[in-house]
Amino acid sequence: MTSRRSFIQASLGTLLTVSLVEVAQPAGRPYRIGFLGAASASTPGAVRRVEAFRAGLRALGYIEGVDVVLVFRWADGDARRLPGLARELVLLPVDVLMTQGSSGTHAAKEATSTIPIVMMAVGDAVGAGLVASLARPGGNITGSTFLGPQIYAKQLELLREAVPRVERVAVLMNPDNPGNRITLGELEGAAQSMRVTLTPIDVRGRGELESAFQGMAARRVDVVVVSADAQLIANSATIADLALAHHLPTASTWWEFAESGGLLVYGANIYDLYSRAPRFVDKILKGAKPSDLPVEQPTKFDFAINLKTANKLGLTIPRSLLVRADEVIQ
Repeated sequence: MTSRRSFIQASLGTLLTVSLVEVAQPAGRPYRIGFLGAASASTPGAVRRVEAFRAGLRALGYIEGVDVVLVFRWADGDARRLPGLARELVLLPVDVLMTQGSSGTHAAKEATSTIPIVMMAVGDAVGAGLVASLARPGGNITGSTFLGPQIYAKQLELLREAVPRVERVAVLMNPDNPGNRITLGELEGAAQSMRVTLTPIDVRGRGELESAFQGMAARRVDVVVVSADAQLIANSATIADLALAHHLPTASTWWEFAESGGLLVYGANIYDLYSRAPRFVDKILKGAKPSDLPVEQPTKFDFAINLKTANKLGLTIPRSLLVRADEVIQ
């Protein structure tokens, strides 16, 4: 680690904050990695994602507290807090800033154009304007992204297999997420080919969820797709409870949604993406520029069914669907 520390002191001895004030790099201190989280630190999904990230660091030989220090800021499921928390991390300053979700990455991008940003599990990063391209991201952002058309189409396909006579599909979305336009466009294409009607439902925080589900009931929707928004996933338990109370089957992208009581999940293996993120950190601390590090796409995908939720909804899941699932929660 000595050569790595010497290199970073020489090449990154100064950093610019949002106010363009020069900040000296303290000699001999561990690298400071900022972590901008969307959920609460204590939620099971957040705990496992952080542990996956830590495991990735350990696999590369980094010792926490000696070589690196992780500095966390958690939005507790409220996207409106992200810009302020991002500025806090930038002003410390940190050597690398880790982000999750489009909203968190946009907040970090607004906070700094100089500190390297590694995004984890962001939706279409190119379409959202976060990077110029996957091969040559440009700017100070790199990391991992998952492209949605096939994922959302697959979720609708799986819902139609699990739930008879699907005609109206509600899409739960965070209107402050810059990736929503892309998400909705992808879902509209899939819905058109399947001849189902989409109804976007906007939710900015936990306090709006009850009225959102009441609105779905009034519109007589058949199923709900929860968009891949970090703030919505942070409230997955509340969403699952309300969906069950309103007798609505749900589908989402992140694994913990099924564990919280959602009917099914299909999407990228988020924990794999988090465990791979330290490789970007390692390269950056060794002198690589984020603009030269290609953005990665997922190689592992998960399909889970919550059979306990299906039973509560009075659904009989076809065996042909159960045998294809990576996990059946009972």
